[in-house]
Amino acid sequence: MTTLNAELRTFFEARQQQIPAEIREIMQRASQELAASGQADRALTVGTPAPRFSLPSATGQTLTLDDLLAQGPVVLTFYRGAWCPYCNIALRALQQHHEAILSRGARLVAVSPQIPDESLTLAEKHALDFAVLSNIGSDIAKQYGLAFDLPDELAAVYDKLGFDLQRVNNGHSRTLPLPATYVIDRDGTIRWAFVNTDYTSRAEPTDILDALDALG
Repeated sequence: MTTLNAELRTFFEARQQQIPAEIREIMQRASQELAASGQADRALTVGTPAPRFSLPSATGQTLTLDDLLAQGPVVLTFYRGAWCPYCNIALRALQQHHEAILSRGARLVAVSPQIPDESLTLAEKHALDFAVLSNIGSDIAKQYGLAFDLPDELAAVYDKLGFDLQRVNNGHSRTLPLPATYVIDRDGTIRWAFVNTDYTSRAEPTDILDALDALG
């Protein structure tokens, strides 16, 4: 069975052939600078209390971490947006493992900086059964140590590619979260964490399931 990250790598290699060299250079430079910034090391990790949140969902509800924890452990994943094909691949993979997550008594939620209407488009597109939450301005991502600002030249590239982050992120076009996934126990403590500055790498669903099994 193909792993998520193998699928992401295959997509990345094919995508590189379609992107002009000058744009690839800008993307690669921004990725290298973000990796060197130490941002991933500043993100919250295992043993840390998970910051609480109350966020609107794509279906018009407001969900809180406390409400979710009342039902069991929580798998919390941060993604960049529906405009990001790597995020879409990762969310589809989580959907494929959603029943396995539920069978372990856990709840899965995904958080992005997009406005709820844009998140709803994503949920409809991929028929996601889990909640997709809107964190406009990335305040929650900041509390988890994940938020960063795109460099000017990469933001200009994203504009050129038509991602329209100014609109979908409601004026917070340059602030995005690192790709990250947390397993939070019922006491609200982070028990497993995946954080990476490389947006082409994501938490493997099987590793998430193993982390849930380890909660006992």
